[in-house]
Amino acid sequence: MPRRSETQQPHDRGPTDTHALTRLTSFTVQMLEEWTERTHTGAVPDPAPGDPGIPVLCAALASLPAVGEPSHARRTADAVARATALWARTAGAGRRHPGLYDGGLAGTLVGLRLGSTVQPALRRAADRLDAGLLRSATDRAPTPGRVTFPDYDLVLGPSGTLLALCAGTEPNRPGLAPYIDTLTSLCTADDLAALRTAYAGHRHLGWLDGRVNTGMAHGAAGVAAALTASVRRCGRTAEQEHALRTLCEWLRRQSFTDALGVRSWDGAGLDAPPAPGARARQAWCYGTPGISWALWDASEALGDQAGAEWAAEAFTSLADRYDEAFHLFGEAPDDLLGLCHGACGVLAVADAFHRHARLPAATALRARLLSSVLDGLPDVAELARAHMTLLGGAGGVLTALLTTAAGASRAWLPCVGLR
Repeated sequence: MPRRSETQQPHDRGPTDTHALTRLTSFTVQMLEEWTERTHTGAVPDPAPGDPGIPVLCAALASLPAVGEPSHARRTADAVARATALWARTAGAGRRHPGLYDGGLAGTLVGLRLGSTVQPALRRAADRLDAGLLRSATDRAPTPGRVTFPDYDLVLGPSGTLLALCAGTEPNRPGLAPYIDTLTSLCTADDLAALRTAYAGHRHLGWLDGRVNTGMAHGAAGVAAALTASVRRCGRTAEQEHALRTLCEWLRRQSFTDALGVRSWDGAGLDAPPAPGARARQAWCYGTPGISWALWDASEALGDQAGAEWAAEAFTSLADRYDEAFHLFGEAPDDLLGLCHGACGVLAVADAFHRHARLPAATALRARLLSSVLDGLPDVAELARAHMTLLGGAGGVLTALLTTAAGASRAWLPCVGLR
């Protein structure tokens, strides 16, 4: 992945032949083997036990047809089986909150559910945890207008748990009503007053106190993504439709055109006219990529063609002007590459727009970012040796590459509000 200081422009290519696919899968297998060796020997403590990055990656790799020599296929199958089995030994050893990330049980469920495609014995544990999460859906009742992230968001809260319950499952998904009801109850007012947060005096989140977050990770866009996924699996109720329309209309009202001509969003709803200048933070978690996708997908699910066109135009405004030297910031590999902050999150969104909206600007940006990341696999290796988590680590980076470049299973994409 080119660093910010590099000025070369990536050429527009991707792994469209057997040799390139073999190179990508061989690299992925090597990263899995190294993780297995480090974890087995205890050389490096797992920084995020229970995170679904490893089994999600293994399931994606196992979903691909064999490429290359038979020995490569055998090595791949062995690496996938060993890594999945090793991950399963400590599944659920994280913080055990109900959320999708940061050691949550919903993330463990995703790992077990997708890991069971490799190790069928994990299916029983996945079913038990699935049932437990459904039973505990009403354990935490948010206080409208004084919520914190675990009350509603995609990373720690019920939006993420709802998405986890959708990952790797059949379209007809009964039993989700308690999570759906919790989220719809927070989206009744046009100003989303019930989603105003309580972070007074917080060292890092004081800026958000009393405001409504806009983003995919911690905000209204993530709530919309979760409710959209539930509509696609459970059908649409009047409450879901009202909540989604309210979310979409509110998010559109918070948007503005920045100095680069990009339809943008700040981290929270507008309390005053937006500050001048361009917005550098354009990622899956915050900004145009994640929010425009949430708007497009919700509008498409509701049959709102005008809303879908508006969201596609918003993403196009970024895709046509996307500048890695400006829109990717930070020096750490997770900032530059990861699903949350980095290039692979934008890549995954562009791929979703390419696949489902047939959006030309998304197709072009997808090809550009794919080429750029594949040209920088040594940076991916550096990230993999730090951690293989899904949202910020190499587990997500490699899964996004396999999905976009090689056509691996898309069953994991609800974990990031995509499909």
